[in-house]
Amino acid sequence: MIRDKSARKPAKGTPGNGAPEKNAARKAAPAKTAKAPAGRRGIIAIAPPSFRRERALIKRGVWPVAGCDEAGRGPLAGPVVAAVILDPDRIPRGIDDSKRLTAEEREKLFDKICATAQVSVAVASPSRIDRDNILRASLWALKRAVVALPEPPRHVFVDGRDRLDTECDCEAVIGGDGIVLSIAAASIVAKVTRDRLMCALAQDCPGYGFEQHKGYAVPEHLDALDRLGPSVHHRSFFAPVAAARAKHMPWTVEPVRDLFSVTEVEVQLDAGVEIDVSANL
Repeated sequence: MIRDKSARKPAKGTPGNGAPEKNAARKAAPAKTAKAPAGRRGIIAIAPPSFRRERALIKRGVWPVAGCDEAGRGPLAGPVVAAVILDPDRIPRGIDDSKRLTAEEREKLFDKICATAQVSVAVASPSRIDRDNILRASLWALKRAVVALPEPPRHVFVDGRDRLDTECDCEAVIGGDGIVLSIAAASIVAKVTRDRLMCALAQDCPGYGFEQHKGYAVPEHLDALDRLGPSVHHRSFFAPVAAARAKHMPWTVEPVRDLFSVTEVEVQLDAGVEIDVSANL
């Protein structure tokens, strides 16, 4: 017997199986790919740094655990670095990457961190930066900050790609100030300390606006460099500072040797020496 399949199956687009409301709802529902109204943008939530890595080490019996970060690698003047050991039972709320916080938030958290954690700060002078370069000077100061902590850590998290030459284990975390809570705390301490230092230097060297731009290469700072020349707090070999030094203190700039120039050398030969011109020289 041939059965009529059309009697069993409803035609496409017609309500069937006793669910007309469901089919109607599907038709009325908006498409999933519908775009949001013009002018409205989605908000991307950024997770704050956590204490997860530190707690994992504590569970393994590794403690104290420190985080360290620097502030001021990019400016033309002053870096400051900091190391922090947070107390797991007294972690201040609101700790985040210092760049995501306002100056007022950083100041409040700075006081709370210093009141509840072990903190140390180290400074690399402009002369050391000129001698070693900014990366080596920063790593040197970071190591000093770790060594200066009241309690020697057994593990250190450091922001960036480079590990420190410390006696304890050291783990470099790229973007660590936004991932590891101890590094974020150190970034706040370093930033606030450096900002206060630059405000103090502004009293010693007025006219540069250190209290405003904190030594960064903003147009106001570059104008002041061109007008006044570099101060003792500037990093001599950073390009804008070197240009200002060449303008205001040309006697301090050594001439660059041309390594590709040809120099004539007079050679005197003894008359009794025979030279084989066929030899491959």
